Amino acid sequence: MAVVHRTTMQPGKTELLAAWLPTRPWYAGGAGGPRPVGAGGFRLDDPEGEVGIEFMVVTDGTGPDAVAYQVPLTYRPAPLAGAGHALVGTAEHGVLGKRWIYDGLHDPVLVERLHALLDGRAEPQDRNATDTPDPTVTVSPLAPGGTGTGAEPVRVEEGPDHTDVVVREPGAPAPLTLRVRRVLRTDDGPDDGTDSRTENGTENGPADAVRGRVTGAWRRPDGTTARGTYATALAALTA
Repeated sequence: MAVVHRTTMQPGKTELLAAWLPTRPWYAGGAGGPRPVGAGGFRLDDPEGEVGIEFMVVTDGTGPDAVAYQVPLTYRPAPLAGAGHALVGTAEHGVLGKRWIYDGLHDPVLVERLHALLDGRAEPQDRNATDTPDPTVTVSPLAPGGTGTGAEPVRVEEGPDHTDVVVREPGAPAPLTLRVRRVLRTDDGPDDGTDSRTENGTENGPADAVRGRVTGAWRRPDGTTARGTYATALAALTA
C-alpha cells in the first residue's frame, strides 16, 4: 500500500510537465505555451511498495479550446536502467528525498499494474488519500473474473493522440495492446464497454478488438466534470 504524504515536491509536477509536454508527438500546442493545471486522475499501488504510480490528468488552456491530457507517471528512488528517454525530470520530495519521475508507459511496474487493473486484479486509488479506492474510475475487465495472468511489456508505440503498449500474456496466442489515451475526450454514450464517439469504435480501437476499458472523470477549466475513456485493452492489433 502506497502512503500519500502531505508535503511538497520541488519542482512541482505541473512545472515539470510544462517543459515536457511540448516534446510529445500528441501535444496539441496552444498560444502562450503549455500551462498545465491538475484536473484529476488516480493512483495504483505497487505491491512491492517501491514505485509510486499515478495517472495524472491536466488541462491546458481555457474555455472551449482547453485540452485534457493524461500523463501516467512513476516516481522512483533511483534511476530506471535503460529509461533515460522516458525521464520527465527529477524533483525533491519533502519526505522521501530525490525522486526520478518517468513517463510511466515506459516503466514495467506501471505497465504490469495497468494490465492488472484491466484484469480486475488491481483497484484504482484516490490520488490524495492513503488506502482509499477511487469510485469515479470504472473498469470493464478483460474477462469475467479476470484472466489471472500477468503481462510483460514488448514495445511502446506513440500515436497522434494515444500511446500503445504492446504486452504479452503467458500462454496467450497473440499479444495484447494497452491503448492509453493521451488526449482525453468525452464519451457521449453509456459506460458499457462500447465506444460511442465514433462509428465502429475507431476512436479507442476497433470495436471488435476491445477486451477491456478504464473510464474516468476530470475537471474542465470552467469547473464542470467531463468523463471519458482513459485506457482500453485491444486484442491482436499487432503481432
